Amino acid sequence: MNLSNVCDEIKPSAIRRMFNKALEFDSPINFALGEPDFTASDNVVEAGCKAIKEGQTKYTANAGILSLRRAISNNLEKQTNIFYEAETSIVVTPGAMGALYLSLKTVLNKNDEVIINGPYWTNYVQQVILNGGKPIFVRTLEHQDFDLDLNALQNAVNTKTKAIIINSPANPTGGILSHNTLQAISDIAIRNDLFVISDEVYKYITYDGHQYKSIAEFDGMKERTIIVDSFSKTYAMTGWRVGFAAGPAEIIGNITKFQEDTAACAATPCQYAALEALEGSQNHLKHMVTQYKMRRDYLCNAINSTPLLSCNVPKGTFYLFVNIRDTGMTSEAFAMSLLEEKQVVVVPGTAFGEMGEGYVRISYATSMETIKEGVSRIQEYIEKIC
Repeated sequence: MNLSNVCDEIKPSAIRRMFNKALEFDSPINFALGEPDFTASDNVVEAGCKAIKEGQTKYTANAGILSLRRAISNNLEKQTNIFYEAETSIVVTPGAMGALYLSLKTVLNKNDEVIINGPYWTNYVQQVILNGGKPIFVRTLEHQDFDLDLNALQNAVNTKTKAIIINSPANPTGGILSHNTLQAISDIAIRNDLFVISDEVYKYITYDGHQYKSIAEFDGMKERTIIVDSFSKTYAMTGWRVGFAAGPAEIIGNITKFQEDTAACAATPCQYAALEALEGSQNHLKHMVTQYKMRRDYLCNAINSTPLLSCNVPKGTFYLFVNIRDTGMTSEAFAMSLLEEKQVVVVPGTAFGEMGEGYVRISYATSMETIKEGVSRIQEYIEKIC
């Protein structure tokens, strides 16, 4: 069979590979998946069920139900002081993955280059390749709390560059781009006529007074920024598959057109559930963030008191990016050995690109009980190899 060449270019996720490998063991502690251990709040579940019972199960407009787009518009204006017209500048998609894919489809031509901060969420690279583009990587710096190396960013821009993808707060590092960095990215984008795709799916999961700021808020950036966001992490709705893109009307119009030819629309009952998530009580979100912070604090203290291991304190997300260089092992070797010896699943940093070598990612989107047991096993493992 003569299959598409892209079949060989796209690689399975190393995160899933570790998750699947763990299934071979009897009692694994799984720190691999970036998925809240919470479920959606009762009011959100009830809204979804109500929509099904009332027959809200037909196709919607390709861009999504207007009431949800208006709620997204109101929410964005409250958070960023920027108004996005619900009818023309917002499209609801099957998860942020759908929004990201169709955003790239809209702006990329074959061999256009897209700058991505590394270590990076692996799907950025795959989706750029799927859309005929070429990913270019710029390092974030641990000693600067995983802020972007601006000199490297400037040096990466050339006549082939079409877009920059930023993720703040970031998976896998938990870093938040500083105001100065966002301003510098804005200046570079405007000076070189580049698009910026801003992945903001973790914007509400922040700690210690740190807050996300959208690059779309900077002068001249609303016109060239596509905001990609999701209900998955914020409202523990990963399987509901509702996300959105917000941006210039011409871009959103074309994303909507492409969606007509792919998914048609996000699942209708799930859109009504998402509407309730935005307009209903936010207490569930506040509770989750409080729990994540408690877990983060415990985990950071434990890791930083363990020989050979260290980590920055994440400003956001629910990930810890642990430096394992003092073990003398590669991230892949460390992760596999830890799994085989102690049945603890972490993700090797190289799952997030070559710039992740020397690290492993731990997701603390799991119970405190699980975290404590996992930490105990990690410390036993380190004591053995010291």
